[in-house]
Amino acid sequence: MAFFAMTANGQETSLVGINRGSDLTTIARRLERGGYELTNGTWVPLSKMYHSNWVDMQFEMLTQLSDDFGLLWGASTGQRAEKVRIDPDVQLGFIVQKRPTPSTTLTFTANSILGGDLTEQPCTASYRLGGVQKVNCRLAASELPVADTLKHLVKLHPSRLKLSLWFRGQF
Repeated sequence: MAFFAMTANGQETSLVGINRGSDLTTIARRLERGGYELTNGTWVPLSKMYHSNWVDMQFEMLTQLSDDFGLLWGASTGQRAEKVRIDPDVQLGFIVQKRPTPSTTLTFTANSILGGDLTEQPCTASYRLGGVQKVNCRLAASELPVADTLKHLVKLHPSRLKLSLWFRGQF
């Protein structure tokens, strides 16, 4: 069900979805957990660096070009915290619908996402031995060598291609 529709040149455009958060948002939230202790004993919660006040919002539109074909398009806002970000994205796709019988509908959608990567940024830490170095914030107090912690920075991509096939029958 569309929230609103605009008609131009026989084409109708409708807002078909608004989503708050995504799989990558869930991962970004998990990075907020825990913390580490400084050499002076001060506890530093990771939430100070990883929490975002804004959650990624996705908007999906449908421009209906005929009774059985339409273009899907949309975008997301992304989200940003000091040490982790989800880039905004653009979504493009199409939907095809066929009616094999008067009481059944077969629908296929394909949607591609451009952008939307989740990237974790390193911290700068001062170590008694070794001085000031870049380090993975979550692993700064671990026993791993400082340089090795950088290999564990999170860099993820959203699902780039989404395919759906629906069959609906009325009895």
